[in-house]
Amino acid sequence: MVSARERRQEVAYARSRGVSSRRACALLSVARSTLTYRSRLAVRDRPVLTAMRALAAQYPRYGYRRIRIFLARQGHTMSADRTHRLWRAAGLQVPRKRPRRRVAASRPRPRAAQERNHVWAYDFVFDHCANG
Repeated sequence: MVSARERRQEVAYARSRGVSSRRACALLSVARSTLTYRSRLAVRDRPVLTAMRALAAQYPRYGYRRIRIFLARQGHTMSADRTHRLWRAAGLQVPRKRPRRRVAASRPRPRAAQERNHVWAYDFVFDHCANG
């Protein structure tokens, strides 16, 4: 199934290749009335999208649910589904949290010296650092 927007783009491509709009619509089985259609939804959503982008830039760790609360405070009251649709349409997303680096549990620990000159490498490093 192809969306109406994509069908309009196909007709526009055919028209750019020199085919008349009437012929292009007949070939692609598209109603000619869809060529002049302008969505009122895009006009209605434009101010909400700009406010949503501004809030998402201000609060990068907040998702669409919390941004929806801020939008309602600004006067843009809407359902969660509409907020999610606009969030996805704007290409917004919360950045992934990077996991903390943990010390490996299986890493061998340095052994304590058992007798004199048993762990001479540590003494050497310490002496070298202490003398500068």
